[in-house]
Amino acid sequence: MKKIGIVPALLGMLLLAGTLASRAQDPAQPNLQSSRDTVAKWVETQLILAREKKDWQDGKDLLERRIELLESEIRGLETKVSESRGTLGEADRRRYEIVSEGESLRVATAALADRVGRLEEKVRTLLSRSPEPLRDRVAPLSQRLPAAGAPTTISLGERFQNVIGVLNEVNKFQRDVTVASEIRTLSDGSRVEVQALYLGLGQGYYVTADGSAAGVGVPSDEGWSWTQANELAPSVRQAISILQNESVPAYVPLPVTLR
Repeated sequence: MKKIGIVPALLGMLLLAGTLASRAQDPAQPNLQSSRDTVAKWVETQLILAREKKDWQDGKDLLERRIELLESEIRGLETKVSESRGTLGEADRRRYEIVSEGESLRVATAALADRVGRLEEKVRTLLSRSPEPLRDRVAPLSQRLPAAGAPTTISLGERFQNVIGVLNEVNKFQRDVTVASEIRTLSDGSRVEVQALYLGLGQGYYVTADGSAAGVGVPSDEGWSWTQANELAPSVRQAISILQNESVPAYVPLPVTLR
């Protein structure tokens, strides 16, 4: 069934009412005018109602679109809030991991600091029992070792490097036969320049330039201990001469002290 719009229907009723009024044979002219006025007001009222209904429908449609838009925005905000909560949860988890890692690093750093401190103490003790040529060789590194128990601003990495550097030089010296010029105090109290011969870190000898004095040295807790033994001068001079490629290689007997 086809629907008839409100405005056309009202117009049709208005025309019908006018036609009926013209055909009526009512002698009372005022009553006819009153009926026309009533019909006109009724039609006007229906038009107003139709207009209001249309405005209400348009307003309803607009509100529904606004509601849909707001609901979409709310869903978007809820999604962002959910993502933010997830991000915050991840941030909290990461912060906890960082704090835990920091605590672990602090404990590990304290352990490493204690260990390198003990290594430095052993290196200082080792150097105090080392011959002078070795101490001179590692002086650039050993001078950077912090004093026992003293605070230091040197990083742990640099402290370990210093210890390793000193130990490497000590190991090289231990494997070599070293000849060095030194000042030695003789039994008569005189201080003369001598040539010292070191067999690693375990045994040493010296001889004066004129071959009049010689001696034997061994490491001790107080440093190297030297004993004058002039009778060894020829043998020590010969051994040094062979090492410096000034003499033909030969067997040279020298006393060795085993400790």
